[in-house]
Amino acid sequence: MNDLLTAPGPGAPRGLRVPAAELTELFSRSSGPGGQGVNTTDSRVQLSLDLATTTALDDAQRARALRHLATRLDGSVLTIAASEERAQRRNRVAARQRLADLLRESVAPPTPRRPTRPTKGSQRRRLDAKTRRGAVKANRQRPKTD
Repeated sequence: MNDLLTAPGPGAPRGLRVPAAELTELFSRSSGPGGQGVNTTDSRVQLSLDLATTTALDDAQRARALRHLATRLDGSVLTIAASEERAQRRNRVAARQRLADLLRESVAPPTPRRPTRPTKGSQRRRLDAKTRRGAVKANRQRPKTD
């Protein structure tokens, strides 16, 4: 297995190189294509990377990746599974591509929000809705006995 390379992008101007020794591949029987029948193969691939100990990320990138991928992590280990293809080799390529894409997205700094102003039409619609709602509530009152 070769090192995992990611393309340059925001947060990683020279790209990332994850050493092959830091990646863990596990193979199992797939429930999808190539997984049923008598002559099955272990075509499902699970690719794991420990983000806390990898040498591919610097401290700022590591903190950003851990925060961005927090819901996908088991401890600090990111695991990607691929079982769409019948061939194990194609699933390995798919898993490596997905891991590279996730790493590139996770180390990118968040894009700042550009503040915008509400349009005149949206302001008018909001105020009209408030006026209508107020009228509905005013009609709920008991009639005056004058």
